[in-house]
Amino acid sequence: MTTWIENPEGGRERGPRGLIRAWFEVLVRPGRFFRNGVSPGDQAPGLTFAIAVATVFTVGWTVVDPSVIPAISDSIIASAAVTLFIVGVLAAPVGLHLTAVTAVLSVILASLRRTDSGSIGLGDRGGVSETVQVIAYASAPFALAGPPIPAVRIACAVYATGLLVVGFRAIHDLSWVRAAIAALPPALIGFWVGYRALASLRTLL
Repeated sequence: MTTWIENPEGGRERGPRGLIRAWFEVLVRPGRFFRNGVSPGDQAPGLTFAIAVATVFTVGWTVVDPSVIPAISDSIIASAAVTLFIVGVLAAPVGLHLTAVTAVLSVILASLRRTDSGSIGLGDRGGVSETVQVIAYASAPFALAGPPIPAVRIACAVYATGLLVVGFRAIHDLSWVRAAIAALPPALIGFWVGYRALASLRTLL
């Protein structure tokens, strides 16, 4: 699940600079990024990216609203450190792969089509690894959504959902309609619920 290819297709840069560059590229040029920056079987950079986004989101949230930090110890600093550790080691990886399970199923359903022979086939689509990577990179806007500002979190969720549609279209060779259908269930679970954009929407309404 976390294979790291030394020289992946697309020439992605490793390290902190590579993370920042990937974040900027996926936000500004998502179509090109998903076509060139996602490599079959190379999930580790995507997982690292997802962890980094979730950690930055959590830092932004806890700095603005320290009351959300669980009282794990008498020291708020220690409690915050443990919270970030749990987010990076457990919550982000588990959330990513649970979202990916939903995404794989929705992509399969959205890919069903009638072949020339009259039977039902899946068409030419990418694999599970590419799906996981697309979800990870599509979460990029949430690095800006830490402060509990409902409008910002909703805007980031909308943008992330759009990135997921673009990514699924590029990786799985789907039409815009099929890509949107495939993206909605994982976006709802991973972005709208996972990053509390749905709760923010309820707050505004």
